[in-house]
Amino acid sequence: MVMALVTHTRLFFLGAYLSFIALFSWLRPQTYFAMKILGPLMSMLFFVLLGRYVAGNDDASFYVTGNALHAATVSGIYGVAMSIDGDRWNGTLMYLFGTPANRLVLFLGRAFMHVVDGAVGVAMALLWGVLLFDLDLSAASLPALLATILVATLSTSGLGLVLGCLGLITRNVLFISNLMFVLLWIFSGANVQLETLPRWAQGLSQIAPLTRSIAAAREVIGGAGLSEIAPLLGMELFVGLAYGLAGFAMFRWFEIQARRRGTLEAF
Repeated sequence: MVMALVTHTRLFFLGAYLSFIALFSWLRPQTYFAMKILGPLMSMLFFVLLGRYVAGNDDASFYVTGNALHAATVSGIYGVAMSIDGDRWNGTLMYLFGTPANRLVLFLGRAFMHVVDGAVGVAMALLWGVLLFDLDLSAASLPALLATILVATLSTSGLGLVLGCLGLITRNVLFISNLMFVLLWIFSGANVQLETLPRWAQGLSQIAPLTRSIAAAREVIGGAGLSEIAPLLGMELFVGLAYGLAGFAMFRWFEIQARRRGTLEAF
């Protein structure tokens, strides 16, 4: 039992590390800077100015907080999806399906480094908010804020696992990832008050990742403690877990179908 646990732990962290550094695009400093630092800053500037001069909302903290948490999607959606989808296009999918290693450990390990990296990205986006838009974090509880950031990255990574599996049967998962990235700007409440959306859109927001994390972050910045936002974070974890399990079920089904058809690199 102990040896099995050690083996699975080593497999989890080693697989997480190797799949992360295999994203060669992010090893280029200019690409990483553009996607993880400059991108969230530009979106924050756009929505703050749009809300201030078009919607007449001078409360920059609403948009800063929403877009800072939305920065988790860069790692959670793009990074995780690319980690899984990349096996197909790089010709390593056959080795993944052929290994006797525990599938759940391998699968969830693909998201681990992106959860950490996504949390750093959200923290950087909040720093932009403090420096450029005078975001006031003086009343925020640090443990509650850190917990909210972690849960946000976990939730979006769950969706990323689903999108990555879709990449095993589609030619261009980037289109789907881009679509989800944009839709979360609206349906997560990052830039729009959810109460102003149509009822069907409000319903979709309840199954979208980030919705409860963004709401929790706004409450924390307003002075709420960890116990007050615990229900929101609990629901967000549940949504992220549901997406993650759905992604794993898809992954296993695709593996079974690939073995039956003898097509390990394309379906």
